[in-house]
Amino acid sequence: QVQLVESGGGLVQAGGSLRLSCAASGRTFTNYAMGWFRQAPGKEREFVAAINWNSVTLHADSVKGRFTISRDNAKNTMYLQMNSLKPEDTAVYYCASRQGSYSRNSRLYDYWGQGTLVTVSS
Repeated sequence: QVQLVESGGGLVQAGGSLRLSCAASGRTFTNYAMGWFRQAPGKEREFVAAINWNSVTLHADSVKGRFTISRDNAKNTMYLQMNSLKPEDTAVYYCASRQGSYSRNSRLYDYWGQGTLVTVSS
């Protein structure tokens, strides 16, 4: 079992920055690929970024160049640095984990955090 806890969400103006964290506990963090997903009101959950155990990363086109995913295996923590935020980035952000390689498909992730709300005002 893996427990995931997100933090770092909040209210920010357009153009601002936030850094989300996802703290993992339970099974060996390094064995798991990690991902960030988000869900805006009335919309389906969508892929944001993912990272393998060896820090190979994948970012959605909508956030490429603005968001950066990273992980610190020694701290069992994953991060999402979000710069140049836009109102359309407003959503609940979830971290997730799965054994094996990363994926854009949320259905392939086994463990999920409770989510953290990011609100970007115009």
